[in-house]
Amino acid sequence: MKKGIVFLIVFLMVISFPICGYAKGKEKIYLDSSWKYADHARITSGYAVMYKAKKNRKDIVIAVNAGHGTKGGSSVKTLCHPDGSAKVTGGTTAAGSIKAVAVSDGMAFRDGTAERDVTFRMAQILKKKLLAEGYDVLMVRDGKDVQLDNVARTVICNNVADCHIALHWDSDGLSYDKGCFYASVPKQLKNRKPLASYWEEHDALGKALIKGLRSKKVKISGTGAAEIDLTQTSYSTIPSVDIELGNQCSDHSDKKMEKLAAGLLRGINSYAKKYIHVAPLSSL
Repeated sequence: MKKGIVFLIVFLMVISFPICGYAKGKEKIYLDSSWKYADHARITSGYAVMYKAKKNRKDIVIAVNAGHGTKGGSSVKTLCHPDGSAKVTGGTTAAGSIKAVAVSDGMAFRDGTAERDVTFRMAQILKKKLLAEGYDVLMVRDGKDVQLDNVARTVICNNVADCHIALHWDSDGLSYDKGCFYASVPKQLKNRKPLASYWEEHDALGKALIKGLRSKKVKISGTGAAEIDLTQTSYSTIPSVDIELGNQCSDHSDKKMEKLAAGLLRGINSYAKKYIHVAPLSSL
């Protein structure tokens, strides 16, 4: 009888815990309403999943955000910037807009494959490499769908991870693969909060990723950077970047994504060595 009562109490404690939970060894991370900018999010019922490295843990958490993949996200809007100012560059949401689509549906590759499916596969491949390297990985979307909008995803990363990498492919209408680039912060936004305090960190992370990709002979678009006003970086308070790994014409086979992941890992290693200083942990 006592064992039954104890079990019931423990069960009730687990299901009522608001931020984290465990399922099959994976830690679920929910949005905490007390976190800064959490009140700007509109789609918040989902959760990210934390994976911890089994060997040579670095005590560094890399957030891997598979772009898109939120059912109903295109019918909801959030503020482009925390201060309610207008968007300065066009894209999915036009320049001058105060609000942006909470999570767009993404594009389709020339063979009809949905971008959201490719970004998720890419995230899985990158996660495996990061864990093997000793990084802990926050999978912002750990399945085909997650009910977290772009603000919610960013706020969770801000409070749990050391850096935030969103994976995308560009929808540019071109008939050829132009290569990879990262979305850098537009000059007009560099003096606004919170970007004024973080844009240089975003830039350093983006440059490191591009350098890593170049080292693996991956095609790079132009200088490797394009100024784009994104919800993600506008709400980020940790190093954060949207990396565009090509466009609708790009090869998205597992072989190509393994190569991309190897380049990203090299960039992450370089960035972490220079900017994230922690003592290694023993394996748990």
